[in-house]
Amino acid sequence: MTVHPSLQPSVDAWTQSIESISELVSSLVEGEWNRPTERVGWSVRDAVSHVIGGECEALGDPRPIHSLPRDLYHVTDETSRYHEVQVDVRRHHTGPEMTSELEYTIIRRSRHLRNERRNASDVISHPLHGKLPLGQYLQLRVADVWVHEQDLRRALKQPVTLDTPAALVARDVLLQRLPGVVAEQAPVKSAVVFDVSGPVEFLRTVRVDEQGNGSVDSSPSLGPVATFTLDWETFTRVVTGRLRGRRAAEKVKVEGERDLADRILAGLASPW
Repeated sequence: MTVHPSLQPSVDAWTQSIESISELVSSLVEGEWNRPTERVGWSVRDAVSHVIGGECEALGDPRPIHSLPRDLYHVTDETSRYHEVQVDVRRHHTGPEMTSELEYTIIRRSRHLRNERRNASDVISHPLHGKLPLGQYLQLRVADVWVHEQDLRRALKQPVTLDTPAALVARDVLLQRLPGVVAEQAPVKSAVVFDVSGPVEFLRTVRVDEQGNGSVDSSPSLGPVATFTLDWETFTRVVTGRLRGRRAAEKVKVEGERDLADRILAGLASPW
């Protein structure tokens, strides 16, 4: 049995990225598992734990019954609390325990995807994302794995992989964050442009309509209230909360209303 053709691109992208993670961490010594990543509050071990946990939930495994410590400063809302359970429950696992669980999870999930009989439009339920099409959920998993793959690469001083199939899926998923953030800050009947260069190059306009709802498209705007010009890697780090505050402002060229631009950048600071 083969996966439905509508799902195959996402499955291929997921496979490439998660196997890259497995290769990255396969020979780490114990101290390297504790290196901090750009994801606030998470080490290399934590990022891998998050990936493992996400795939276990995709497999339908029950979530761990685990009480979080009260001193985790980076746990600030219910979403971060949800993600932290799968991370904290593995914080004392050794390197060999981590690599073994990751490899076994990849084997299980790969078999699960090969036997997938549903198509991209079939609706599933997820405790965090609610009801959504299976194809969209797989794209979220691809983007999540790819983002944390880059976290691991930067933490371990390895070259990032910015132009893989998973990167293209991540682009489409990350762009979906923009309308909500921009609409919270920009005035009605306005537009904000993101001009992104590099291995994944694009120009997108976020428009806020008369009701204050945001949407994104590829048509240029003649009079945007703000234009962000940045490279693809910086875009991914800003939109996932890896670059924040002054560090983000230093790497992003802004034309237009600076105060508005700063508020939008701040709104994008919530960690992925």
